[in-house]
Amino acid sequence: MLQKAPRRTRERILELSLRLFNEFGEPNITTTVIAEEMNISPGNLYYHFRNKDDIVNSIFVQFEAEIERILTVPSGRRSNIEDVWLYLHLMFELIWRYRFFYRDLNDLLSRNRKLELHFKLILAHKIKVATQLCEDLRSEQSLVASDMEIGAMATNMVVVATYWLSYEYVRNPRKYSEQQSMSDALARGCYQVLSLIGPYLRDETHLLFRKLSEQYLTTLQEDGRLTDGAI
Repeated sequence: MLQKAPRRTRERILELSLRLFNEFGEPNITTTVIAEEMNISPGNLYYHFRNKDDIVNSIFVQFEAEIERILTVPSGRRSNIEDVWLYLHLMFELIWRYRFFYRDLNDLLSRNRKLELHFKLILAHKIKVATQLCEDLRSEQSLVASDMEIGAMATNMVVVATYWLSYEYVRNPRKYSEQQSMSDALARGCYQVLSLIGPYLRDETHLLFRKLSEQYLTTLQEDGRLTDGAI
């Protein structure tokens, strides 16, 4: 049988660093900690990365490539409410995989010029996609809103999505790394963002939105995972 080639040290460093940053926060992890966890010497680590910012920037390159793939809208047709729901779920899953960027966002941007510039572009792109999704719904007469209302709606959607994990961390820091707890938190985030569109939806699209929302809320209530103040 053919054996898989061992992962290169550089790839293993990035994988481990992402896990440590996510679990303990990027400010709390040093290159010494990473080298110790990798069971390699600091010199070996510095052979692959100049410093911790170099590691962070390399992880960000991966994140940026993945988010660019998500920040697209269906081609050849206008988006519908199910496209918006799917888009939000994919976005929140990606945010969770790279959650340290969002939890430690202000600290990272204050000392990393590259992240500052690129994150601004990502936010602008997110708002552009959210605006287009809303405009597609309006073109299909599924949503009734002015350009100004859509602009505010798109911005609010991005703001809530960007800071949702920070909100959840403040609500329950001791369970922040528990998979089930955060899976529920991400689902609540999707619902919370989508609820910003709800009042503007009409006819069958509004009924579908209500159906999707009720199914989601019923599932959480039956599982006993819907807590006060969660939505």
